[in-house]
Amino acid sequence: MQFLRGKQGVFAVGLFAALALIGCRAEAPKPAAIEGTWRAVLMSPGGELPFTLRIRRRGNPLGAVIVNGAERAPVSEVDVTGNSVALRFDWYDSLILATVSNDGNAMAGEWIKTGSKGASHMPFRATRGELPRFQPAPATKPHSINDVSGIWKAVFVDADGTSPARGEFHQDPGTNHVTGTFLTPTGDDRYLEGSFENGILRLSTFDGAHAFLFQARAASDGTLAGDYWSRDSYHATWTATRTDDAGAALPDGWKDVALTNADGRFQFRFPDLEGHPVSLSDDRFRGKVVLVNIFGSWCPNCNDEAPLLAAWDRKYRGQGLEIVGLAYELTGDAARDSRMVRRFATRHKIRYTLLLAGVSDKAKASATLPDITRVLAFPTSIFVGRDGKVRKIYSGFAGPGTGKHYDELRTEIESLIDTMLREGAES
Repeated sequence: MQFLRGKQGVFAVGLFAALALIGCRAEAPKPAAIEGTWRAVLMSPGGELPFTLRIRRRGNPLGAVIVNGAERAPVSEVDVTGNSVALRFDWYDSLILATVSNDGNAMAGEWIKTGSKGASHMPFRATRGELPRFQPAPATKPHSINDVSGIWKAVFVDADGTSPARGEFHQDPGTNHVTGTFLTPTGDDRYLEGSFENGILRLSTFDGAHAFLFQARAASDGTLAGDYWSRDSYHATWTATRTDDAGAALPDGWKDVALTNADGRFQFRFPDLEGHPVSLSDDRFRGKVVLVNIFGSWCPNCNDEAPLLAAWDRKYRGQGLEIVGLAYELTGDAARDSRMVRRFATRHKIRYTLLLAGVSDKAKASATLPDITRVLAFPTSIFVGRDGKVRKIYSGFAGPGTGKHYDELRTEIESLIDTMLREGAES
């Protein structure tokens, strides 16, 4: 595991080096018993961002998952030395460092994650036991909502302007327990879990990369209005109105990005993970259907999509499909970024070609791909026919947290691949 650069990296390396040195001088302290279920929180600028942490022993090593509704987000490694605990998310270059209390019923520490603008830091604490995700909500002003189940047309506002979203929530009958997600023009907010109580909606998710907290109050007119926090810095306000229109949709991901050239072609030239240049004009792609996937190993929506791409590669490669992933990573450090992309490939059993294309800034990514109008979302997929011309471009990805939207998009893309493979194939 590579710890982070800067002061937090020095702290992490120094902590475990000190523990190792102590172990050489005396018998290592007995590891704290941390197996079980914990109510964990990150302290965001908006308050507690809770999630459920479950730690189990898998034979000799410990294993752990983060629970957000139906999601079980894996922790890549759990290290315990005495009362010091490290929960690693290697594929996201993040970790939680914590100390277990003497009675074994609490942990306190910090979550640290590499980001494009430096590391994110959020205080972490956890309490042992099957406890409610959110603390009881205080009474509020009168409101007209008793259940938030259904579809909500939402608008988020931040310093850059406004953005639409589609909220889909389910409240368990007779309880305050809520699950759901927001679909956005660039993807989805994955698995959200929380409560609606006394007119207050609270939802959160944490998976090692995402750290989202949504809060809103119900008004007497049946609307919701509140705040959204991401990690330790980003904040937006949001409002939402319930809609009976089940077809209420966001901008069409098939229409958000277009080609800029008249001949219908798309080109790239980037190094693979060994530094060898790869171009779409190479002989290996001639006469093939090519799916070019713009992604980042840091991107949870990309990690949701990767198992499908790996499965399609196994299913269709023999029929003439080539998949190429263009990785836009966080730091621009080729050694570090290559290492993260290799972890991404290992995690998802990827055998198709992965290239280092640039950094995760969308404007900078767009500048490296002049044949398309913009990079609006990670991931974005470009479908190139056997004749070398682009058939379609899809921006974003609706992951498994969106339920039927994920199933519909998966079916639509697979149908497109089937159709393109038949076009121009030798009889």
